[in-house]
Amino acid sequence: MLTQSFKRDWMIGGLGLCLLPAVVWLATCGGAPTGEIGELGGYVALDGSSTVFPISEAVAEEFREFHPRVRVTVGVSGTGGGFKKFTRREIDIGNASRPIKPSELAAAQQSGVEFLELPIAYDGIAVVVNRGNEWAREMTVSELNRLWQPEAQGKVTRWNQIRVGWPDRPIKLFGAGVDSGTYDYFTQAVSGQEGASRGDFTASEDDNVLVQGVASDVEAMGFFGFAYYEENRHRLRALAIDDENPDNGAGPIAPTTETVGNGTYQPLSRPVFIYVRKDALDKPQVEGFVRFYLENAAQLSREVGYIALPETTYRVLLDRLDRRVAGSVFGGEGSQVGVTVDDLLRRETTP
Repeated sequence: MLTQSFKRDWMIGGLGLCLLPAVVWLATCGGAPTGEIGELGGYVALDGSSTVFPISEAVAEEFREFHPRVRVTVGVSGTGGGFKKFTRREIDIGNASRPIKPSELAAAQQSGVEFLELPIAYDGIAVVVNRGNEWAREMTVSELNRLWQPEAQGKVTRWNQIRVGWPDRPIKLFGAGVDSGTYDYFTQAVSGQEGASRGDFTASEDDNVLVQGVASDVEAMGFFGFAYYEENRHRLRALAIDDENPDNGAGPIAPTTETVGNGTYQPLSRPVFIYVRKDALDKPQVEGFVRFYLENAAQLSREVGYIALPETTYRVLLDRLDRRVAGSVFGGEGSQVGVTVDDLLRRETTP
């Protein structure tokens, strides 16, 4: 378990609150991140979330500019797939778009894997439609639940079954694959339980497949990470979401850098993470890579379409890296929707 001091420091720092399996060998590229040219060598292996992939890829490319003798691979087998490899000690670092689940925590404990849980940016989940869709501009969480709950399979298949006035046309659904942390978080947020979803939709850990599917069909709807929507907003339109919570403002809220960063885009805003094996940090190239990651995550996450954490958070995380404080601030509970700084402070002070 994570120490109480880590929870406190993490919160003071300001933290509120998926591609076919592949490995990408990363080449060097220019840029202006901070770092020092060094003589590190060896190998650093990452795998997991396709949502986190663009950030880790950008960091790895820039890291090799400073340490060209280090070979860095970034796999994309989904958050769940990454955790399987992580707990089997097949990789040094797991990319995750949700916190570690109880079953994954148990697997880590069984195999003796201690880890550092490091949030690296904010992301949202965008619910998107084709730009030719002239009727749907927003949806409520209740409507999303009606469409995506397990009981909807084979029954809720047309747009006018979601809202009166929408056309009597079929809905073609696209979404993150079941090994994706985005799938886990979305189903938790919409249905109240991870994995509780209809199964008759086109699923993929490759967000680009989902983008293409929705962009090519006017009757389609899909969900995936906000950064992928930002990259493809000329082809898609994101729906504003009404969480039906009067304490979170009135009416639907669209996903933007601002609304995701300040947590008002609910319930589909979240932090994303890297998980680092504590024993892997004994390898200089891994320790150097993780340090470089935290020092440059703010700049590089913004460059690839994500929302940076406050600088104070990254400083706190670097301090915790120095002290090798291990465990999960979420207690291994998996996806937790709508977690805010106040929620975490309340956990800290409640006996």
